[in-house]
Amino acid sequence: MLTLTEKIIFLIVVVLSGSLAVAGFTRIFHAISRGHGGLPSWETFKRRVIPMSMDIVLQRPIFKTRPLPSLLHAFVFFAFGFYALVNVVDVLEGFVHFSTTGQGGVIGIYNLIADVLSFLGLAGMAALLLRRFVQKPFAIKSDVLLLPEARRGIARDSLIVGTFILTHLGARWVGQAFHIAETGAFDPFQPTASVVALGLSGASEAFLTAGMHVTWWLAIGLILLFLPYFTYSKHIHLMVGPLNWIMREDRPMGRLEGPVKNGHVGANQLQDLRTYQIMDAYACIMCNRCQDACPAYLSGRPLSPAALEINKRYFLNQNLSSFAGGDTAIPPMLDMALPRAAIWSCTTCAACVNICPMGNRPMLDIIEVRRYLVNEGDELDANLQAALESFGRQGNSFNKPARQRAKWAKEVAPPIKDARKEPVEYLWFVGDYASYDPRIQENTQAVAQLFHQAGLDFGILYDAERNAGNDVRRVGEEGLFEMLVEQNMKAMEKATFQAIVTTDPHSYNTLKNEYREAGLKVPVYHYTEILDDLLHTGKLTPVNRVDAVVTYHDPCYLARYNRITAPPRRVLSAIGARLHEMERHGEYTHCCGAGGGCVWMESAGEDRPSVQRIREAATIGEDLRYFVVACPKDMAMYSDAVKTAGYEGKIEIVDIASLVLQSVRRPPAERTEPEPLPKQQEQEPSKTKQAEPVDVEKEVVA
Repeated sequence: MLTLTEKIIFLIVVVLSGSLAVAGFTRIFHAISRGHGGLPSWETFKRRVIPMSMDIVLQRPIFKTRPLPSLLHAFVFFAFGFYALVNVVDVLEGFVHFSTTGQGGVIGIYNLIADVLSFLGLAGMAALLLRRFVQKPFAIKSDVLLLPEARRGIARDSLIVGTFILTHLGARWVGQAFHIAETGAFDPFQPTASVVALGLSGASEAFLTAGMHVTWWLAIGLILLFLPYFTYSKHIHLMVGPLNWIMREDRPMGRLEGPVKNGHVGANQLQDLRTYQIMDAYACIMCNRCQDACPAYLSGRPLSPAALEINKRYFLNQNLSSFAGGDTAIPPMLDMALPRAAIWSCTTCAACVNICPMGNRPMLDIIEVRRYLVNEGDELDANLQAALESFGRQGNSFNKPARQRAKWAKEVAPPIKDARKEPVEYLWFVGDYASYDPRIQENTQAVAQLFHQAGLDFGILYDAERNAGNDVRRVGEEGLFEMLVEQNMKAMEKATFQAIVTTDPHSYNTLKNEYREAGLKVPVYHYTEILDDLLHTGKLTPVNRVDAVVTYHDPCYLARYNRITAPPRRVLSAIGARLHEMERHGEYTHCCGAGGGCVWMESAGEDRPSVQRIREAATIGEDLRYFVVACPKDMAMYSDAVKTAGYEGKIEIVDIASLVLQSVRRPPAERTEPEPLPKQQEQEPSKTKQAEPVDVEKEVVA
């Protein structure tokens, strides 16, 4: 098909374009390699490449939200993916003088797939461009730091990439129509192109030949011209996105790595981040899904996880040669990626990590910058500073002495065992809010009464318990976290127990995922898992149906981090509650706003996440009676939010344990006095099963 001159020109362009593209990819490789930690082992790659490739091919990460745009993207993805084969075949047609047009069998099936995907890809890309530039759903608020070149470049890059895809697919599709018109017969294996060919009937042979050459060069030549730009466009996510998933470290979401150390603790500059964190910038497709899920952004704070990754990317685009070459004169992350106000707005809820279709983890960048600021003695929010000092002195954020930690237990009968003095099956790690906050103590006592009524063999550490350190670590105070872990481990070494149960999802997360590195080997459960088992096995028997409409708020550290979503719902079902789900539930729950140390920081004057959540619950209808929580911090946050939102007296915030106690407690007329409590079964092993550890890729794509 091609003339000798065309073949020579094509080969020259291949060499020039390929050389520029290779140079660009080389610079990107060196830029990513400046990060710490290196890449995962070859064994990790081999283990993950097949299952993760299947997820990518089936577009599972994309379909977690936005079903219609996700379907349109899938059309483009499948078309562009199949075109890797189509382009090779077309080049061969141009050089070897053969044609697939009009053929059946395997080639006919190939033509049919190419024809259908060409049409769907064109339709999908056109619809996505209309969505972006007419509906304009993507916006980043003006108070969010976004580099000037990024504000100018995002729309331009989208237009260039979209136009390239339309032209590439369209030229090849129309080119096939020219081929079909040349044969003068309808090709049943290329139905859509054959329809276009009807409009070319009667055209001269010279016109058809010219059309075939022009469309071939538009389709194939455009790829060659686009290759050097590919390394600078967001289209590079086609390569880096899959690598980001496949090469992701084998680590549960709830287990942080220790801080990066590059002459200092944490990340001050881009090169202080880990390898995969720099790679995140190239995997980002600028879809803003993370921003749409971010409670800080939605509450008016100047934090956008999308802007963080976009800023990193555009900075690298502008400074790729110098950065890849090892330049250390790099602006701080606070000036280049996100400012202090954004850094301290993050609730570490991991919504951005969970929702990202490319497997990016912007939250981890924020934690590394926090570590740097804390280690360097940067001025902190006064309330946060006071809380950290209280942790150091008292082991809790309430600045209360340790001897008052178990004061709530004095009203519980029979007395709760001291696990340091006698063996127990379950060590109950109560947590700060459940122990010290007067609003929560009644719920804590309800849990104790349920455990006693079920005959559970349990005990607590009394004054030896300290805060587990989950949020301390995510604030960036690694040294204080290590101190709290050491204190708790010493206390637990003096106790004899088979498993840990905790009322606090934050404590649950760090005990289960991070205390392993300190030597903790026993299973860790959330109290809803225990209540679920006790109800299932008949050790707790509901006698009063909770005949009310309820909604359940999934705590981030329970549902999103550790995938504990079913047990609380089974508990509510067992006691007869009529559960109506909020739109955002399960792993897609909306954060209450307390995590990452935000519960201790000043945030007045904002539309807080907790208030937004109450309004979301109110949309269920006037029949809603209970807003059910399973986290002490949630109880505190929503008790305030229901007042602020104007629903006090209409929606009642209640801990799930209180509802269970209400259900299993016999009416006074049916009781005998005194009501005997079940004997402790110290040697009977629990039948509750430990929840399986969640791998990071399952957390995001399950």
